[in-house]
Amino acid sequence: MIAEIIINTQAKKLNKTFDYQIPKDLEDLITIGSKVLIPFGNKKTLEEGFVVGIKEKTEYEVKEIASLEASLTNKQISLAKWMAKRYFCNVSDCIKLMQTPGTKTKNKEKRIQEKKINVITLKKSAEEIDFEIENNQIKSDKQIKILNFVKDNEGSTAQEIEMFTNTSRAVINTLVKNGYLEVIEKQIQRDPLASKKVEKTEKLNLSNEQEIAYGKVAKAIDEKKYEEFLLYGVTGSGKTEIYLQLIEKVINEDKKAILLVPEISLTPQMLERFIARFGKEKIGVIHSKLSIGERFDEWNKIKQGKVKIVIGARSAIFAPVQDLGIIIIDEEHDSSYKSESNPKYNAKEIANKIAKEENIPILLRKCNTRYKYIL
Repeated sequence: MIAEIIINTQAKKLNKTFDYQIPKDLEDLITIGSKVLIPFGNKKTLEEGFVVGIKEKTEYEVKEIASLEASLTNKQISLAKWMAKRYFCNVSDCIKLMQTPGTKTKNKEKRIQEKKINVITLKKSAEEIDFEIENNQIKSDKQIKILNFVKDNEGSTAQEIEMFTNTSRAVINTLVKNGYLEVIEKQIQRDPLASKKVEKTEKLNLSNEQEIAYGKVAKAIDEKKYEEFLLYGVTGSGKTEIYLQLIEKVINEDKKAILLVPEISLTPQMLERFIARFGKEKIGVIHSKLSIGERFDEWNKIKQGKVKIVIGARSAIFAPVQDLGIIIIDEEHDSSYKSESNPKYNAKEIANKIAKEENIPILLRKCNTRYKYIL
């Protein structure tokens, strides 16, 4: 099998596909969207590339793919190709927008990794430890104190154990050495919403005008139909409540939502309103004020299907959301939806493209005569 590969480079003359042999042991793993390492030209180091096509044979004498790194979906590759034509840029530049934040560099050592910490767990069973304590096989008060704490708080760090038991690392190390405790590595989530504690709110009764607006978009959701809507109303007219109830409808149908907002509008108060309605566990956020580690974790959380609502600025439109039910763009007139750096894309156009392909409605807020006025 032959893979058609786009090299990860900004060189215009390399904005084309190159054929590579897929190794036999990778034939079942490499698909359209795979990120691979390949020998290229006379370079001693391997280059990064993206598989954009697969075929049976080639007329050229080709080299073999060295290794498989990661994968995008067929839809993402198709979108990248469309963007390259629409915005006159390299396909590889568009693909980078869809990669997990912190993993775009070719240098593996500089890529962001999952955050891990060492935690302490029991190596022997609690019953066995209790038996040894009762029969004076464990006599040290400090050791007993630590073991009793770990029984009730497995997964604590050494620092936490020291603090809560008023003991030392040396005692913990002795229990590890003697086979009572063990140190294991645990992944932890860098959660930008971890400190948010918001009281839950219930949905409000809609006014007649709100009900009409909600009903028109809800009908498109029910019919699994692409349609553009503009939600137009003065400040305080209840547009956000319509967002909230449409998103709730989508979630109840086991679908997901993307809400794009201008970077300046991503205030704690705005996020808190959505957290209060849906809970922070259902929400993923993507914006430039997050650390690269937080963006890495949020992106992976979205990719794994752990969130129902993605809220973010321009780049959130590329989040790997499966089973989309609606896209909402707040303050659609805002200039921040247009990227000024390469590739110079318009997030509203990307959202429209995705909505058409997914057969879902797209709802925009603010005045633009291209769209249907519903409020």
